[in-house]
Amino acid sequence: MYSDHNDNTCRTTNVHLTGELLIGGESRKGTNGEIKGVNPATGETLEPAFGGATKADVDAAAALAHEAFASYRALSYETRATFLEAIAEHIEAIGDDLIVRTMAETGLPRPRLEGERGRTVGQLRLFASVLRDGGFLEARIDPALPDRKPLPRPDLRLRNVPLGPVAVFGASNFPLAFSVAGGDTASALAAGCPVIVKAHPAHPGASELVGRAIQAAVASVGLHPGVFSMIHDSGYEVSQALVADPRVKAAGFTGSRRGGLALLAIAQGRPEPIPFYAEMSSINPVIMLPAALKARGAAIAPDFVAAMILGAGQFCTNPGLILAIDGPELDAFVEAAGKVVEASPAAVMLTPGICQAFSHGVQALVAAPEVTTVARGLTGQGHTGQAALFSVSGAAFLANPHLHEEVFGAASIMVRCADQAELEKVIATVEGQLTIAIHMDEADHTLAGALLPTLELKAGRILVNGFGTGVEVAHAMVHGGPFPATSDGRTTSVGTLAIARFLRPVSYQNLPEALLPAELKTDNPLGIARRVDGKMKLA
Repeated sequence: MYSDHNDNTCRTTNVHLTGELLIGGESRKGTNGEIKGVNPATGETLEPAFGGATKADVDAAAALAHEAFASYRALSYETRATFLEAIAEHIEAIGDDLIVRTMAETGLPRPRLEGERGRTVGQLRLFASVLRDGGFLEARIDPALPDRKPLPRPDLRLRNVPLGPVAVFGASNFPLAFSVAGGDTASALAAGCPVIVKAHPAHPGASELVGRAIQAAVASVGLHPGVFSMIHDSGYEVSQALVADPRVKAAGFTGSRRGGLALLAIAQGRPEPIPFYAEMSSINPVIMLPAALKARGAAIAPDFVAAMILGAGQFCTNPGLILAIDGPELDAFVEAAGKVVEASPAAVMLTPGICQAFSHGVQALVAAPEVTTVARGLTGQGHTGQAALFSVSGAAFLANPHLHEEVFGAASIMVRCADQAELEKVIATVEGQLTIAIHMDEADHTLAGALLPTLELKAGRILVNGFGTGVEVAHAMVHGGPFPATSDGRTTSVGTLAIARFLRPVSYQNLPEALLPAELKTDNPLGIARRVDGKMKLA
C-alpha cells in the first residue's frame, strides 16, 4: 500500500505487488539482495522489497527463452500481432493503479505518465500492424535463369528471420515507454524474439505491474511461457551474466555511457559476439542561424528553455548545447532565455542518484574558469534540479573537451562562435547525437544547406525550427545516432524500423518449392509485397 503524493487527491492505492521475479509463467522471490522504490518527491521508501535475481535465475530465464524461441518464431504473423495487442489491452486493464504507482516511484506528473502509457500501448499496436503488413520481412525473389550466358543464375529467395532471445534493459527516464513493455521489448517481440527484461531499480513496482500484464498476455494467447521473463538486479553481476549468456542473441539498453560501454564490452567479448544496441549520451545541439536569430531570437528563447527543462531535463533529447555566431542578436536571445530560466521552478528528478550527478555536473560548470553562468532557476527542496544556463566562447569550447559531455538534467551551454568558420569548426567537433536542431529563416537556407552534409554525419535526426523533445512513434522516425548517442548508429530504437535490429537476412538457393517458407512461395500465399526479379510487386 502506498500514497499518491503527486496529485490533488492524495489517495492511497491497494494494488498488490509481490516484489517477485517473473520467470516464464512463474513468480519467485529473488534472494540476491533487495531493491525498494523511493519516492523522489518525498524521500519515502516504498513497499514491497524486490528481491534481486541470482545467476541461477538468469540461467532459468535464458533456458526458457531458448526453449520458447522455436515455437514463437514459427507463429503466424497474425497470432504474433494478436499477442502484441493483448499486451496493450492488459496494460490498459491495470487502470489507474499503474499511473499512481509510477508517479510515486518517479515523481513524474500524472499527465506525463498517462501520455507515456498511451505511447506504450500505441507502439505495441503499431508493431502489430507492421506484422500484418509483412514489409519488415524484406522478401526478395530472383528467379532462376538456367539459360543465362555465360553462367546460369540459380533460384535465390531472401527473407528476414529473428535472431533469438533478446535481453532488454529498462530505462530510468521513461518508466513505461522505454521500460518493461517499451520500444525494445515491443520491437523484439514483433521480430519473433523472446524477451528477458532487466527491470530498472528506479521503478520496480511499475515494472512488476507491466511485467505481469505481459505474463497474462502470454497465457491468454496460449504461448510458451518462456516468451517473456523479468528479473531485478541489486548490483551489476546479474546484468552482466544476462548479456554474457550464450542463449541471448541481442540486447537493447538505454542508460548511461559508462553502463552501456561496460555491457557492450561483454557483448563484444563473448565467444559469439552479439549485437548490443545501447542509447547512451546526447546533448542535442541547437544551431541558431543568423537571420532567424535576428528576426525572432527573443521569441525562440522561451521555447528553448521549455525544451531544456521539460521533464526536469531528463529526456534523452533535451537541448544541452546552443551554437550561434556572437553579436547583439545573440545577446538579446541570451537575455530573454536567462529571464525565463530564472523564473523556472526546481523540478523533482527521477532518483536521488540522478539528482546528485546533475548537481555535480552543474557545479563543475559553475567552477570552470572559461564558463560564464548566465542564469540559474529557482531552488527547491529534496531531490530537485535547479535549471542552469551557461555561456562559453567558441574557442574555449574547442579547447575544453569536458564541455562536450552531457549533464543529464535541465542545463545547457551557449557557445558564442566568433564567425561562421568557427561555428562550422565547433559543429565538426561535437560527438554523435540523437538530434540536431536548426533554427533558420529563408535567408539562412544557403548556410543551412552547406551545414547539412556535416549534420548528417553527426545525428540520427535533423529538425528545423523546433527541438528534439517529442519523439514521434512513426515509420520515418530515427531515434539513434552516431557514437556515443548509440553504440550502433545504423539503427533506431523508436519507430517501425526498430524491428530490424532483431532480424537477420537468410537467402535460400534452389530450395524446392515445397520447402520454401510461405513468405517466399511463388504464389505468395501471405499476400505480402515482395521484390521479384528486382521489381517491387504488391500483393
